[in-house]
Amino acid sequence: MAPATRDLQLTVVTGEEDRLLGAYDDGDSDNLRRIQVGVSGMTCAACSNSVESALRSLDGVVSASVALLQNKADISFNSSLLKDEDIINAIEDAGFEAEILPYQTSTRSNPRRTLIGQFTIGGMTCVACVNSVEGILRNLPGVKRAVVALATSLGEVEYDPSFTSKEDIVCAIEDAGFVASFVQSNEQDKLLLGISGVASETDVQLLNDILCNLKGVRQFSIDQTTQDLEIHFDPEVLGSRILVDAIESDSSGKLKLFVKNPYARMASKDLEESLNVFRLFTASFILSVPLLFMRVVCPRIPLLYSLLLRRCGPFQMGDWLKLVLVSVVQFIIGKRFYVAAGRALRNGSTNMDVLIALGTSASYFYSIYALLYGAITGFWSPRYFETSAMLITFVLLGKYLESLAKGKTSDAIRKLVELAPATATLLIEDTGGKVVGEREIDALLIEPGDLLKVLPGTKVPADGSVVWGSSYVNEGMVTGESAPVLKEINSPVIGGTINLHGSLHIEANKVGSNTVLSQIISLVEAAQMSKAPIQKFADFIASIFVPSVITLAFLTLLGWYVAGVLGAYPKEWLPENGGDALERAQKIKYVIFDKTGTLTQGKATVTTAKVFSGMDRGDFLTLVASAESSSEHPLGKAILEYARHFHFFEDLSDTKNGHNNNKSFEWLLELTDFCALPGHGVQCFIDGKKILVGNRKLMAENGITVEEHVEKFVVDVEENAETGILVAYDDDLIGVMGIADPLKREAAVVIEGLKKMGIIPVMVTGDNWRTAQAVAKEVGITDVKAEVTPAGKADVVRSLQKGGSLVAMVGDGINDSPALAAADVGMAIGAGTDIAIEAADYVLMRSSLEDVITAIDLSRKTLQRIRVNYVFAMAYNIVAIPVAAGLLFPSLKVKLPPWVAGACMALSSVSVVCSSLLLRRYRKPRLTTLLEITVED
Repeated sequence: MAPATRDLQLTVVTGEEDRLLGAYDDGDSDNLRRIQVGVSGMTCAACSNSVESALRSLDGVVSASVALLQNKADISFNSSLLKDEDIINAIEDAGFEAEILPYQTSTRSNPRRTLIGQFTIGGMTCVACVNSVEGILRNLPGVKRAVVALATSLGEVEYDPSFTSKEDIVCAIEDAGFVASFVQSNEQDKLLLGISGVASETDVQLLNDILCNLKGVRQFSIDQTTQDLEIHFDPEVLGSRILVDAIESDSSGKLKLFVKNPYARMASKDLEESLNVFRLFTASFILSVPLLFMRVVCPRIPLLYSLLLRRCGPFQMGDWLKLVLVSVVQFIIGKRFYVAAGRALRNGSTNMDVLIALGTSASYFYSIYALLYGAITGFWSPRYFETSAMLITFVLLGKYLESLAKGKTSDAIRKLVELAPATATLLIEDTGGKVVGEREIDALLIEPGDLLKVLPGTKVPADGSVVWGSSYVNEGMVTGESAPVLKEINSPVIGGTINLHGSLHIEANKVGSNTVLSQIISLVEAAQMSKAPIQKFADFIASIFVPSVITLAFLTLLGWYVAGVLGAYPKEWLPENGGDALERAQKIKYVIFDKTGTLTQGKATVTTAKVFSGMDRGDFLTLVASAESSSEHPLGKAILEYARHFHFFEDLSDTKNGHNNNKSFEWLLELTDFCALPGHGVQCFIDGKKILVGNRKLMAENGITVEEHVEKFVVDVEENAETGILVAYDDDLIGVMGIADPLKREAAVVIEGLKKMGIIPVMVTGDNWRTAQAVAKEVGITDVKAEVTPAGKADVVRSLQKGGSLVAMVGDGINDSPALAAADVGMAIGAGTDIAIEAADYVLMRSSLEDVITAIDLSRKTLQRIRVNYVFAMAYNIVAIPVAAGLLFPSLKVKLPPWVAGACMALSSVSVVCSSLLLRRYRKPRLTTLLEITVED
């Protein structure tokens, strides 16, 4: 294989390059051959096992796997010992039919899967550019979806890599006249690394040899200019950290690698673009001030004005000065507008750059024509050099403000990325689970299951749970809560938060794109990429605005020309010298709240446990806790914790001191056939006898009789806003447990605040009617739906949506997911389950109900600001275009100088950007103000 050079791309094909598949390291690897064989006649797993056994019995077969559902076998063998026909004969001798399938470049990957790639796109200046790029991308073969965001200069493309590569996408964008580069994709088998230590071709060859002989590496490319290494690998064979360690180890430490973060590169590009626009604006402004001075001030100062009128060759001194200054502004500073306009016209569209290029060119070249005409004929017409300069200056001011807004958006992502620590301390365990050492690793190389050490004052390196130690952690940068949160064994921790006091050992359970920070970044990016209906309407207006203005200008020119031919216009007319969810959220009529974990704290505690049989209390709690040990429901966890506390009260101090508490659950009984019944409870078998833990419905469906005195006890529990849990064992009701889940302190105030906003609150729960009514009464909700199944919650949403009402759903659990998905706006509590968060439109990171009001209020404020922007965008044009066209001159003698018209055009954009930036001053509503409550100190 040739030595790696700049942009070397090694692709899996045939022969020697098969080593990139990395599945084998036999000494005779040069003779390895891989084929796929179609096998027909297999009907069950026994058939596939029979085929595998027949293949593996052949001398020379390295590996053989059979996929029953695909009727296909994948065989790797030594071609010096076996031929393809031997493989076919072996399968047919086993009683099946076989044929060799066409060779595929990689049998480990699915060629039909789609990837989602992000690309930076430079050179876009308006919505028309966005539409042009989106149209180009959507026409590429294999592209399923393409969305482009002007605010961030990012494009997101979903494509089939078997039809289109990322290089094809970049080339298509650049062929259209824009600048593009690949950022990242959702490939789980790709790693982008920075390299240090590559100083010569020998080092490149060394790296090339290491990668070619590394098991699991599929392909790679090296860019010596940027010192980047991109590797595609088989995640089933090779992990990212093992890959990096192997390269550094095989190079004897000469090569050092680190994971590159794509967002750092994006942030630097945004800053560079902002600085470039500011330099252009500054230069244009400095050159435009003398032009405006000569136009407005000098005519009032006789001495200066006489100097400007002095002849210097064929032109006046003032004309020479204007010509030089404006030429610099027009063709050097304003070059970007000509480039962008040419790009748009080449793609068959018109945008604001076309309008700017036309307007400035018209004033500039007309002024040149007027100068030449005056020098030849002696008749001097008005010149409008300053018009083009002023227009370019104002437009660049708008572009600079837009770049600032874009920079703020990029800063938001960059700050989120910076929350994650750069390194982590990995604890090394022996086979017995004892820590025998530690090492520092790149935080981006953390893998699920890693045991990590977090010292006081350092950042938590990944999402996970505490397995040793206790400490307070500041989660304010993620949740907004200022108070530190106590973390003990089994407490969840979020990557990027700060450990304040004690040392912690945590086990990583979410890494990469699954972490909370990554999900927040994804939400920010998704919000940037999505377009609300009102924004799509703005895009439509923008798409027809430029052609309309050009047409109107042409018709106006033609009209005045005809009027001039007919002598119909007065001589005095000659100019004198000189994210959808956004809109839905602000129209919400109903907000549905789940009870457990949403209105309540989700920290249920057992308040009473009464046995109605002759069973010992400890045995009763053991039985119930064993049944609930496999449940994820908060009530089940409360029962388990209550029983553990009952049995091991004296050991709780050890748990808090960080000792492993797994032994505290060794007393649980072995169960079988566990089944969670949403809206009912759980059932399982212990010692061959059925145990039921749940509500009345569960008992009734299983024929369990609830006697009168037991029913009276349950009613008393429920009327105290507690949940009554009935327990039956071996077809007999043996006891009742009362569980209380305290309300969140802000719940009642938030409900009252929603009512003040004209929104109707609704509560749904799988709990019984008495408990539901008692809880609803405490928070002030009158519309209650109780004993509702998960599917029933979605039905409640749909019933309220009838008649066109918009409905929001606030929930936290798996059982809330159908309703969150069905609602017009789904809001998931940040501490909720991943499935609930995935189904929601909004995620309330603080788990505070106050953010429900904040989300609705912010949506309303944003839509209000968009409407104000419509006024700013349209007002200048609606008023100024007719005046500039001269419609008011015949009757009112009102006219608009060209330079003022150009300023009005540019100021419309400046006004919109400034108006949008005012959203940065948004402050969430204070509930005390909303409710008109006076709080006395």
